[in-house]
Amino acid sequence: MKRLTILLTIGILGLTACYAPSSPQPVATAVVPVEPTAVIEEPATPAPAAPAVEIGGVPAPGTLVVDPSVDLGPISPYIYGTNYGPMHAVPIEMMPDIIDSGFTALRWPGGAWTDTVDMQPFQLDQFIWFYEQLGALPTVSVRLHNGSPETAANLVSYASDKGYGIEYWSIGNEPTLYEEQFNESYDAERLNREWRAIAEAMKAADPSIKLMGPELHQWNSSLATTLKDSAGRDWMTEFLQANGDLVDVVTVHRYPYWSATNEPATFDEMQATAAAMNAEVAFLRGLIRETTGRDLPIAITELNSTPTSVQNQPASPDSFFNAVWYADVLGRLIDEDVWMVNQWVISQRSTGLGLINGFTIRPTLYTFRMYKHFGDQQVYAASGVDNVTVYAAQRDDGALTVMAVNLGDEEQTVTLDIAGTTPAEAEVWLLDKDHNAENLGVQPWPADGLVTLPAQSVTLVVIQ
Repeated sequence: MKRLTILLTIGILGLTACYAPSSPQPVATAVVPVEPTAVIEEPATPAPAAPAVEIGGVPAPGTLVVDPSVDLGPISPYIYGTNYGPMHAVPIEMMPDIIDSGFTALRWPGGAWTDTVDMQPFQLDQFIWFYEQLGALPTVSVRLHNGSPETAANLVSYASDKGYGIEYWSIGNEPTLYEEQFNESYDAERLNREWRAIAEAMKAADPSIKLMGPELHQWNSSLATTLKDSAGRDWMTEFLQANGDLVDVVTVHRYPYWSATNEPATFDEMQATAAAMNAEVAFLRGLIRETTGRDLPIAITELNSTPTSVQNQPASPDSFFNAVWYADVLGRLIDEDVWMVNQWVISQRSTGLGLINGFTIRPTLYTFRMYKHFGDQQVYAASGVDNVTVYAAQRDDGALTVMAVNLGDEEQTVTLDIAGTTPAEAEVWLLDKDHNAENLGVQPWPADGLVTLPAQSVTLVVIQ
C-alpha cells in the first residue's frame, strides 16, 4: 500500500490579558529528533477509490474530503492579527521573526492601558513605524472610561493630518469590567451614552473613519450565557440597539477557558472550546441581524485560551498544544467568515500569553507561519475523523492548500480525498512538538491518498 508518511524517528540517548475579572465570566532522558523522512510503500494492486462523500454531506469515517470546485468565497486577510502596545515591547533583535510571521492586523494599544491613559500623538507616531514594518492593517483604540470626545477627536484629526491612513478605530476596552475594575457604577446605559458621544466627535473630525465596538470582555453562544450588566440587561443587545447605526464592525473578546484559581486547562477542555467557536460566532451574527436589521462584520479583537497568568503547563497559552488549538480555532473562524481576529498578545514576559517572551519564540507564533502559506479563497473541506479538522483554500498562484489539524494525542493515518483530481506530488509543512512550521519538501502523492498526521499536529499540504 502506497503511503505518504511523516516519519518521526527519535534516537534515545541514556500579566494577564487586559484586565482579569475576579469571578468566572459565562465559562530526565534526553531525546534528539532526527529529520523527518517521507516513506513510500508500494501497493500490490491499488484499487480505485469509491467517492468518499457527496458534496455538502458527511465524509466517510477515516476520510478528509476537499473539493476545489466548491468555492466558499474569499477569506478575510485580517484573520491573522495580534495585539501590540506600550506594555508589549518587541526587542529590535526579534523584529525579523515578527515580520516573518505574516501578521495582517495590529490592534493598538491592546488591552487595558488606554482605560486610564490618554494616548499622546508621539505614541501614535511610534506605532505607525511598527505596523509599517509588518505591512499590517492598523486599528487604534481611544480612551472610553473618563475619556473626552474632544481628546479622541483631536487624535483622529492628528492621524488624518499626518496621512497615517488609520481607517478603523475603537473606543475603550472591555467596558463590561469597568464596574469591578474602577469600583464604580458602570452599566450598559452608561456605556452606550459615553461611547456614542465619543464616536460622534470622532466621525465629525474625519467622516471617513470606521468604528469598532463594543469590545466586550467575553462572548458565548446564547442569550442565557452572554454578559449582563448589574440590571440584568444584555450588554451586546443594548449596545446594538443604541449604537448599531454608528458601529461598522462588531467586536468581542474571547478567552474560553477561565479559572479563578489560575488552574490550567486540560487537552479535552481545550478541544471543547475550539469546537464551540462556530456556534458562538453564528449566535453573534444572528443577534446583529435581528437587532440592527443588517449584517455587520465581526471581529474578535482579543483571543486566547485564557486571560490568566498560567504558564509552563501542558495546555497553557505558552504550550505547544496551544499552537495546535489556535490553528483549529483560526480555521473555524474562517469557516464562520469572521472579518478580523487579534491574538492576545504579541509580547509578554509575566504570563504565558505572549507570542514571544523576551528573546524566546513561543509555539503559537509558528501557527501564523503555517497560515502564511494558506490560500485566500476558501473551498469545501470536511472531516470524517475524530479529533481531526480540515480546512482548504486556493492561493493566487493556483495552488490548493489543505490544513489538517490533529488535536488528538495519537497519530492518525487518514485518507485525504481531493475531489476531481489525483495530484502527482505535494509540498508538506509540519508543526508538531518536534517541528516549528518546517517545510518537509515536495513528496510524491500516495496512490491511495493515505496521509499520516502526527499526534497534536498541524499539517499543511500545498498542491500545485
